[in-house]
Amino acid sequence: MAAHIVVSDLVKTFHTPVKNSEKGMWANFFRPDVATKHAVDHISFTVDRGERIAFIGPNGAGKSTTIKMMTGILHPTSGSIRVAGLDPQGDRRALAFKIGTLFGQRSQLIANLPVTDSFELFGAMYELKPSTIKRRTRELVEAFELEAFMNRPVRKLSLGERMRCEIATSLLHKPEIIFLDEPTIGLDVVAKQSLRKVLNRMCADEGVTLFLTSHDAGDIEALCDRTIIVNHGKIIIDEHTDALRQRYFTVKHVRAELEGSAKGFTLPSAKNIRIDGNTVTFTIDTTKHDVNTAIAELLKSYSIIDLDMANTELEEIIASVYAAHR
Repeated sequence: MAAHIVVSDLVKTFHTPVKNSEKGMWANFFRPDVATKHAVDHISFTVDRGERIAFIGPNGAGKSTTIKMMTGILHPTSGSIRVAGLDPQGDRRALAFKIGTLFGQRSQLIANLPVTDSFELFGAMYELKPSTIKRRTRELVEAFELEAFMNRPVRKLSLGERMRCEIATSLLHKPEIIFLDEPTIGLDVVAKQSLRKVLNRMCADEGVTLFLTSHDAGDIEALCDRTIIVNHGKIIIDEHTDALRQRYFTVKHVRAELEGSAKGFTLPSAKNIRIDGNTVTFTIDTTKHDVNTAIAELLKSYSIIDLDMANTELEEIIASVYAAHR
């Protein structure tokens, strides 16, 4: 399979003036000391066409800087990048027609106009024919289930509705690669599941290469074949998500609200049990217990009003990865 993204020995260094209290005001102004930060420090990787990559790490690890270089927003200090066969810096306009982007929930839709107007505007920006815009809009409206609010002003959409529209807009011109930065942040469980489902289907149906950053382990599990973890501008792990899951995504956190008092709560598969009135929280080690069996056991033993289940926070997983790779 041909490489769709090639990053070779990529470096991005920032130089920032800093104040030295031992110097006078004018010396600081005309000859400031300079702090050097290696935001991206000699990283290399390739992404095959149609592959779905999670590019993760703590804040300040170099994720956004790398993506901005891959999309032509920033120039690298050294190293090389090819995205869809193009140099992002020298061929930025041509690259814009081959990629779709969503950065940190910065809306690209027009707040006071209906969603359909944004679709028409973006279609014109990508030089699509009116008939193509209409056909593609119909496809995306159906795929993302947007019909109920396409004629509603963007500012009146819920966060989940807006994010579906944002991603659909990014796919309007049928990009080869889509870059998503935290696409599900702030969404409720149902909205996250809906968005992940449609993204999986669109990537599969249209062969889109997905490059995702997220702090939600659920996004990574649901969407990505492979996970690259970075810290301090360096890649510390690069492997299939299934392998990473087996080693690190092994704990499920469960919160159950019972119909009666939770006093005396017991469940053979539950660990770290905490009780607060009629609410109980606990963890399940998935290397020792099947989650579905444990939940069935819980429902058989107790009357449940509400039930939530979550993965280990990604920060904890990353901390485990760092500890294992010191």
